[in-house]
Amino acid sequence: MRSRRILLPALVLALACVLCGQDLTKVGANGPGPEGKGADNASVLTRPDARTMTLSIPAPRGMITDRHGKPLAQNRVGYQFAIQFAHFPDPVDAVIISWARERLAHASRLAGKDYKVEDEVFLSHYKHRRWLPLIFAASLVPSDKEESYKKQLIPGLVMHPIYHRHYPGGASAAHVIGYVRSKGRLPDGPIVHGDLLFEDTYGDAGLEKTMDQELTGRPGERKVIFDSGGKKLRDELTRRPRIGHTVVTTFDLDWQLHAEEVLGNHCKRGAFVVVDIPTGEVLVLASRPSYDINVWIPRISTEALKALTDDEGRPMYGRAFQGLYPPASSFKPVVALTALTGKVVEEWTEIDCPDFIEVGTRPPAKMWNWTREPEGLMNVTRALARSNNCWFYQVGIETGPSAFLATARKLGYGSRSGLPLFGESSGRVPTNEYVLKRFGRPFTDGDTANYSIGQAWEATPLQVAQSMAGIANGSVLPKLQMIRQVQDPVGGVMQACEPQSRNALHLDPDAVQVVHQGMYDVVHTSWGTGGRGSLSFAEVCAKTGTGQWIPAHNQEIAWYAGFFPAENPRLAFAVLYEGDPDEEVSGGRKAAPMIPEFFEKFKDEIQNMIRPPSRALIVVEESPEGEPDIPVALPVDEDGNVIIPSGKILRAIPVDPRDEDGEPIDPAGEALPAIPVDDAPVAIPVEEGE
Repeated sequence: MRSRRILLPALVLALACVLCGQDLTKVGANGPGPEGKGADNASVLTRPDARTMTLSIPAPRGMITDRHGKPLAQNRVGYQFAIQFAHFPDPVDAVIISWARERLAHASRLAGKDYKVEDEVFLSHYKHRRWLPLIFAASLVPSDKEESYKKQLIPGLVMHPIYHRHYPGGASAAHVIGYVRSKGRLPDGPIVHGDLLFEDTYGDAGLEKTMDQELTGRPGERKVIFDSGGKKLRDELTRRPRIGHTVVTTFDLDWQLHAEEVLGNHCKRGAFVVVDIPTGEVLVLASRPSYDINVWIPRISTEALKALTDDEGRPMYGRAFQGLYPPASSFKPVVALTALTGKVVEEWTEIDCPDFIEVGTRPPAKMWNWTREPEGLMNVTRALARSNNCWFYQVGIETGPSAFLATARKLGYGSRSGLPLFGESSGRVPTNEYVLKRFGRPFTDGDTANYSIGQAWEATPLQVAQSMAGIANGSVLPKLQMIRQVQDPVGGVMQACEPQSRNALHLDPDAVQVVHQGMYDVVHTSWGTGGRGSLSFAEVCAKTGTGQWIPAHNQEIAWYAGFFPAENPRLAFAVLYEGDPDEEVSGGRKAAPMIPEFFEKFKDEIQNMIRPPSRALIVVEESPEGEPDIPVALPVDEDGNVIIPSGKILRAIPVDPRDEDGEPIDPAGEALPAIPVDDAPVAIPVEEGE
């Protein structure tokens, strides 16, 4: 049984369709009759005004929401100026053009723009499509001017309603959400079967593109008949449009907005990523700078596109998952884990750490510690806390690049995350084959020394955060998730993510604990480099990093990456600060302070999140016929929701977004008002499910 609801009123159609039948009457220059004037006198007289049309109704796209149902992408009704031609009794070209230009000039005065349309367009539209409005304005009428403009319209000038995509957050998560584009302008030739009421769209970037199949609904169909005088005789909905599915992401909109604010307070360019370790859900994926993706709706202007592409800050570049940077010292825990697991060093092994070491023989190269000072004997935890380069040069060479770079790949470096991200970079983890092909030689100790401190190769901020989730877990790399649920229009769960592992890490558990201790010392000891990244309510394990990024411009980047709480890790993070040319940066000074500024705002929420899980059980009494009652215990979460063994989600995530005034927003968008070409508005029911 189908459930239906009226969602789109009155799309009265003079819009797009087909010539489905023969002409009912012939109209001459002087009115109805068997003959009319020849084409020499009026080129438009060869087609009568009677029409039978079957029009296609573009389906509303599904919503994209955050994890709580707050809209990230939704549908709205907007207006474009259009000319609705009258049906002239004696339609000579000059009359048609003069009449249309009067309406065009009036619209230009109203909007303060200079709308331009060629005479041939007016004549062609009147000849082939005069039952349908001629939309001549690509831009939308400003929402705050809609009522004012409506009162100043003249007969034949209409504000044609269309559905358009709206992104409430503007620039927030712009690189992840993406945008839609028109599938093509409305045709200008004779009306054919299935012509559109208004332009349809498709996802062209971000989730709009990667989830386009789920977001796209099923178009509807309407049959319309006009008589020879242009009057509508019949308007029948023959198939209801079906709304696309709702895509519920794992993002927390409040967290995303605050992360973008924190980046704005601290840097010109950077990225902020937060991952829920047990589930692999990405809660924040922020890039700075960004831009308002509404600029693409209904279509971007040449000037606006040029401004974005010429901007030196590259606002259309999603640094969080597209940016490639040396992971720098944020990679050192990986080297330590590999060395400890392979017994190259033990927890208490001490290595002398001078101000530099010499590598190679022709001639030997000096590889410096970042302090340019000797720091004496160090074990692994102190080397991590001090981020001592010389310790990692020596241990990396002893461990071998193939070993610690293999661990890097298990932690997600060098490959895409598997998330539905458009344009995600895979990064680059060097291999011996790559070095042989590019440089004609195998790995050298100089290469290894550089790789061991995260230089001479590249990763994205998302990969760094993912690696921290794996290090926090210690045994497996959680598979990242970005889509929490896909719901049908009536709230049925079509798809739901479940926590999964991506890779087994095969690390020594004792090695993991030692590295955790070293990362704890980074934040909580006087000799650590990351004290500015501590929190008041949880113990943080982290690693600072400062990397040479673009040597030609003397440009560096700063990292602060890690996880918390130390005892039972729940959240992993990575923050990137992209420095200016010749700017002196460091992870401890530039990146670390963003962590408390971000997480302290959500202190109460996070404290509840990191609280040890409830062990409560629900007892279900089952009484098979002829058998005694057997109590069956089912686990529940902290909210009392039953967790079934398969991990399936038992209920849909509520999607009840509100507008600025607190009014509910329908998933299909605001109802489309009547197109003012008919006195009898007809609602368009939308099919919601089977």
